[in-house]
Amino acid sequence: MRPARPIAPPDDASLHQAALAYLARYAATEAGLRRVLDRRVDRWARTLEPDEAGLAREAARAAVRSVVARLVAVGAVDNAAFAATRAQRLMRAGRSRRAVAAHLAAKGVDTETARAALAGDDESELAAAVALASRRRVGPFRTASVDEAGIRRELAMLARAGFPRDVAVRALHMEQGEADAILRRLRQG
Repeated sequence: MRPARPIAPPDDASLHQAALAYLARYAATEAGLRRVLDRRVDRWARTLEPDEAGLAREAARAAVRSVVARLVAVGAVDNAAFAATRAQRLMRAGRSRRAVAAHLAAKGVDTETARAALAGDDESELAAAVALASRRRVGPFRTASVDEAGIRRELAMLARAGFPRDVAVRALHMEQGEADAILRRLRQG
């Protein structure tokens, strides 16, 4: 059996290259990129003896913070741009503002940046509810008639998705033509 090849410690240059490779494939927030690089450091630290891993891990994590700060400074990582594009994509897919805000928070976007990305009128929330109704074939997009219990189930589905009651009611009770027009405007951006 061959001995395992020692893994080189992550330094500034290797972490920078890893960050660039990650950013070439994925959009990321500052916190998300830091998590990715920290996991890389942790994988490396597991190859060390426990007594030497502590200081080496801290030195590598300092390099992670430095690399991420440099990429933020040059604009390669931009939380505001990430939040704006992700919020727009999720709203087009039928996610409520509340669900989008939760998603952005999980990605490491601060509250003020998320609020700025979600700034819009009530029509954008209605358009997201109509998009979800279209995907689920409810409201103006249902193919069969539904009784009062069915309408309550549809309202509950929109409520669980994070839509306010008035928006859900409007989305479920609008005419097919109006809903189609809203979807066309939503897809055009």
